[in-house]
Amino acid sequence: MDIRFIVIGKLTREFILPAVGQPRLDVPGGSLLYAAGGLGAWESGVGLVGRAGDDYPRAWLNEVKKRGFDTSGIRIQPQALDVREFIAYSESFEASRINPVAHFARRGMTVPKSLLGYQAEKAPEEALRLTVRDIPEEYLTARAAYLCPMDLVTQTQLIAGLKRGAVHTFILDPAPAAMTPAARRELPALLNGVTAFLPSEDELRNLFQAETHDLWEMAEAVSLYGCEYVVIKRGEHGQFLYDADAKRRWEIPAYPARVEDVTGAGDAFGGGFMAGFCKNYDPLEGVLHGNVSASLKLEGLGAFHPMDALPGLAEARLEALRELVRRV
Repeated sequence: MDIRFIVIGKLTREFILPAVGQPRLDVPGGSLLYAAGGLGAWESGVGLVGRAGDDYPRAWLNEVKKRGFDTSGIRIQPQALDVREFIAYSESFEASRINPVAHFARRGMTVPKSLLGYQAEKAPEEALRLTVRDIPEEYLTARAAYLCPMDLVTQTQLIAGLKRGAVHTFILDPAPAAMTPAARRELPALLNGVTAFLPSEDELRNLFQAETHDLWEMAEAVSLYGCEYVVIKRGEHGQFLYDADAKRRWEIPAYPARVEDVTGAGDAFGGGFMAGFCKNYDPLEGVLHGNVSASLKLEGLGAFHPMDALPGLAEARLEALRELVRRV
């Protein structure tokens, strides 16, 4: 396969108690798959980089291959690794990731044995930490790379490694834990040479605390660390896009999707953004494609739901959304 796009992220085993509908217990998830699904709705030639233990179901990885993704960058470690993730949603889609026992009890359900001993706050296992050596040599001819949320040091090292190859577009989604005032001294090293930075509104506000409440001021301040574009993900309110070089601002509303499952929508946005941006290196096209990928993800279950949309639906949404963009 000719690898044109790289997605680097985490694989998880998801245990989801949705706002409505049946629980989804021990199913494939993680930022890597959700971003791949958002990208795969538009493009092919995608290589995935991640890690999992030898207890990760091979059938899940085979399904990823059947979807057309190259999985030679997914390294299976010679040990069992805990990649469980629990999320319970309220009727208003507020997420809770702690105390599974209480959430199952509230719904009159028994906690599945496969979730016993789960700890939400535990530090990630060292064997799951990605390094430059995890990126296959044949991936270095790709044109663009999307880095899902992970710690700052890992993201910085991976970007440095990718720059050895032909990759020239770097799109980066920060981890919430990295977006703190104390971490701001690390951001210049991370963002220097990054094409697009995709924080959420909450992450950006946490980074600046009470220093300013103006999102555009925050976007401009972050762009000074070296990235070309800042995209602020605002959930149901859509996105703000800031072009650092031209000092341009756009506001893009969220496509009005029927919400069934919000899990992974931000990651799907990132994958879609990379697809749209790389068509002609237009950041607004990136946001529009990402917006549509997220809308498709919201309407169904599982990381690859955007790829199962009716033919022509994504393109129709893209055209409808294009009419709603507002230059600020």
